[in-house]
Amino acid sequence: MKKKIINTNNAPAPIGPYNQAIRIDNMLFISGQVAINPINNELIQSSISDETDQVMKNLSAILKEANMDFRNVVKTTIFLSDMSYFNEVNNIYGSYLKKGQEPARETVAVKTLPKEVNVEISMIAVD
Repeated sequence: MKKKIINTNNAPAPIGPYNQAIRIDNMLFISGQVAINPINNELIQSSISDETDQVMKNLSAILKEANMDFRNVVKTTIFLSDMSYFNEVNNIYGSYLKKGQEPARETVAVKTLPKEVNVEISMIAVD
């Protein structure tokens, strides 16, 4: 088993004792990402659409650092602070994926998320 830590300055630095992603052989496990803009370290909370878009940009940057993209994603977990955000999050999330090649996924509502955000997304990718 070959394990490699993946971190990039193009996604927000971890806010706890973890890494942005871990690559084991051909699999990439990406930690849950929230809507922090890595350029100014600002939390995006203007709308659920803007939040989700920033989360997807952060995930894209981590995938790119591992020489992957959304086509490599096989599993996604989406955490929402309120299930009423489902449709808006789904629309933004889906816009980053190639139709017909979407990964397996679950979406769950939770009581709270780090930094009081409304959406957090983690992914598993394979090349």
